[in-house]
Amino acid sequence: MIRKTVVLPAIAGLLASMLVACGGESADEAGIVVGTTDSFAVSKATPAPFDPAASYDVSAWNVMRNTFQTLMRMPRSGTRPVMDAAQRCGFTDVQNEQYRCTMREGLTFSNGHELNAKDVEFSVKRILGINYANGPVSLLSGIAKVKATSDREIVFQLRKPDATFPYKLATPAASIVDSETYPGDGFIKGFKLTGSGPYLLDSLDSKRGKAFFTRNPDYRGGLKIQNEKVELRFFPNSRSMEKSLRAGDIDVMNRTISPKQIEKLESVPDDRIDLVEQPGQEIRYLVFNTDDDTAGRRSVRRAMAEIVDRKALVRDVYSRTAEPLYSLVPSGVTGHRNSFFNEYGEPGAGAARDILEDADVSIPVKLDLTYTTDHYGSVTAKEFENLKDQLNGSGLFDVDIKGVPWDKYRTEALEGEYEAYGYGWFPDFPDADNYIAPFFEKDNFLGSKYNNTEIRDRLIPLTRRVADRVRTAGGFGRAQDIVADDVPVLPLWQGKQFIAARDDITGVEWALNSSSVLQLWELGRGSTS
Repeated sequence: MIRKTVVLPAIAGLLASMLVACGGESADEAGIVVGTTDSFAVSKATPAPFDPAASYDVSAWNVMRNTFQTLMRMPRSGTRPVMDAAQRCGFTDVQNEQYRCTMREGLTFSNGHELNAKDVEFSVKRILGINYANGPVSLLSGIAKVKATSDREIVFQLRKPDATFPYKLATPAASIVDSETYPGDGFIKGFKLTGSGPYLLDSLDSKRGKAFFTRNPDYRGGLKIQNEKVELRFFPNSRSMEKSLRAGDIDVMNRTISPKQIEKLESVPDDRIDLVEQPGQEIRYLVFNTDDDTAGRRSVRRAMAEIVDRKALVRDVYSRTAEPLYSLVPSGVTGHRNSFFNEYGEPGAGAARDILEDADVSIPVKLDLTYTTDHYGSVTAKEFENLKDQLNGSGLFDVDIKGVPWDKYRTEALEGEYEAYGYGWFPDFPDADNYIAPFFEKDNFLGSKYNNTEIRDRLIPLTRRVADRVRTAGGFGRAQDIVADDVPVLPLWQGKQFIAARDDITGVEWALNSSSVLQLWELGRGSTS
């Protein structure tokens, strides 16, 4: 076993030059086989798993990022988007309200249809028109008008200044779809997709647990593709995935690797497997239904913030493969501030009791915590058992926990059926705005009724006017302090990223971006060490 610790380029662009990219030759005839515990099914909650207007989770984006094109994309190193389907893009005014892109020449979809600016216009209008609550429409909702002024020119007029708009164009929410294939007012059902990205999705068999990708010979973009074929193999659990990796049946082990497995991969010698560790920007947090009779009481939420011991959580549940998180904005992202630690300090029941008694809250506080059983990994259940024990152990709470499958969980959470519940967030782009705006704007990702006018009407618009993102730290710091004071959400931990691979696989250090999305094109096959 060789463990490699990597500084993620999006977090530390200045150090990126110190990393040596694994080059890699083309994969052999069998292709590269990547294991994952992700699964895909067509259901009421996920009617179109790979439709850009419908899907907003990292597992679907793992497929979409590799098969669709966007005007821009995040680079291998650094945090500023670079060109993909576009040849050049930029704001045309000093207010950051109008954005213009010129498309590359010779772009085509996988079905042979020409791709031009009118397809970009159609794609944006489509996602805004469908306005699917479970989809990523919020990322593009700041667009007032979009117009293809020629076959290669596309102009966006924004409702308000937004310096983060280029980042949003680099997300799968802005995937370009074929206007001749995709309906303007509905989804492409099932697993079908027509894109222009680096790979073609040849087939996906959910029963056999396999998806097959081949290199798109007509891809025109800035990526260098290191292989010809990739098979994505779905496993029911991480144990069976690890067994296949050790046996050589798969080449790469991605989502999700449990903390115990990371320890095992480190402690059980196997010179044929490399484990790569990277700083991560994934976060986990509790969401409170602020309309609920119990969770809606600020005193109850603040008392929980006083009690929850994040250090114990990451030690006892995650074996230190995560870090305690004291803000929605994780460390490593410009603007991060430890607001919850500054407000509450080390955990303890004394201050929590004072808060509840001063507010005349009946003790113990009865509360249900809900989590999803099959979306964030098998350790989630243990995490919520730990939270339950911490809260009930204080003598101030009487907490029950309940697990719900993901296909019901997301819909029921949006409908306000839970008092308090757990969520994970994989950033759409590496900027503090993406940890604040999705949760506190109107029509936010959480469907939360919590409204702080200072965050929504002043701080978010103010920070979006600033092109130099370093200068936004003060505004985002203030927003984090407000969240720590009101506690509409309770940050828990920030994850590290791990990926394991056979030692003849190259490019593993670059295979996960800052949003934990898998970049299949980086993987190649070399010689064993």
